[in-house]
Amino acid sequence: MAAKWSIAQLDYEIDLDTQEKTVTNIHWECTDKDTAGNAGRTYGTQSIELDEQTPFIPLEAVSEVNAIAWLKLALGADGVSDQEANVAEKIALLKTPVSGSGVPWVV
Repeated sequence: MAAKWSIAQLDYEIDLDTQEKTVTNIHWECTDKDTAGNAGRTYGTQSIELDEQTPFIPLEAVSEVNAIAWLKLALGADGVSDQEANVAEKIALLKTPVSGSGVPWVV
């Protein structure tokens, strides 16, 4: 199992600091699936600020690889690890549930 990061959407400012269409927020998800088909997912939105480590790229030229790199930089190593661990925990709960819901009678 290896967590997969993907980008659902980018938010951008039309005109920010003389740059056109500057990415400001990344809507992301992190998913994984085990060999039995149990899947886990986390998702969120991360604001980003352009600087030396996150250089401006015109929106039309931003790739998903760029956006994921920006996201992981903004989250930091601990944030990335936390999300991947969260996905793994969700899969583990599917394998060994600790709670449930329903009614004991036949409807």
